[in-house]
Amino acid sequence: MRFAHLIDDAHPSAPGTPAARLAVISGDGALFLDEILDDAPVDLQHLLERGDAELARVKSHSDAALAQGVGLTPVSELTHASAVLRPPQIIAIGLNYSAHSSELNVKADAAPTVFSLWPNSLSGHGATTSWPRALSESIDYEAELGVIIGKHAKDVSEADALDYVFGYTVVNDITARDIQFAETQWSRCKSFDGFTPTGPTVVTRDEIADPQDLHVTTMLDGHLMQDSTTGLMVRSVAKLIAHLSRSATLLPGTLISTGSPGGAGYSREPQVFLRDWSTVTVAVEGVGALTTHCRMT
Repeated sequence: MRFAHLIDDAHPSAPGTPAARLAVISGDGALFLDEILDDAPVDLQHLLERGDAELARVKSHSDAALAQGVGLTPVSELTHASAVLRPPQIIAIGLNYSAHSSELNVKADAAPTVFSLWPNSLSGHGATTSWPRALSESIDYEAELGVIIGKHAKDVSEADALDYVFGYTVVNDITARDIQFAETQWSRCKSFDGFTPTGPTVVTRDEIADPQDLHVTTMLDGHLMQDSTTGLMVRSVAKLIAHLSRSATLLPGTLISTGSPGGAGYSREPQVFLRDWSTVTVAVEGVGALTTHCRMT
């Protein structure tokens, strides 16, 4: 299944209700859950907190509605919000591809480099991310596979770790490089408003046979900048979940951004950064292609 948070600008939500509504994506159409379910989950986080029984209910009703030929809303007529809303934690992994750590001239540690991203940084597919020119002109892209935890994960083994995954999404871990290298912590440089686009959808685990066998690309203004595979991760998705769950319980809805491959703009000669009116699309095979428009104010 594929889930998305979508805004219907032609039919605004009633006052006091969320603007973005949870939908199942089928082809080019969206099936809003609140149109086929009583007491529908308001967002993906709500669905995950209700547990496996709720997912089964959603799947059963959506499958039946699609089989009956219920009318779908064209996704092209809707606006994407972030693929994840209200995650209990956004965990980012740095230096998880050798090519990327080498090009940044940063030595990878024996253990994963782990930091948090702030929730204000979340944005959706097709959104415009803006930042003050006076704050940074060294804004870089980073295509990453995002992992959404589906159930409480504590002290899980690497062998069992993927059983705790609900699904996957695409993340662009946008980064102010000058701030990154001026500070010892990496959260602020990656947490400007809109610096963590996710989407367009969350794809459930059963649709991805092997998260370590996915093509990853970045296109910036029509030019291929990153071209790699998740098979080159230093630590696999399963290893990351096992490692993180040793010290803290990973709650349902937690987003883990698993690191970016080589090809960052910072390392190029001349350097290539996101500029005013740039358009960047990061993609992960089988998961989706996530586009962000840029404005420098």
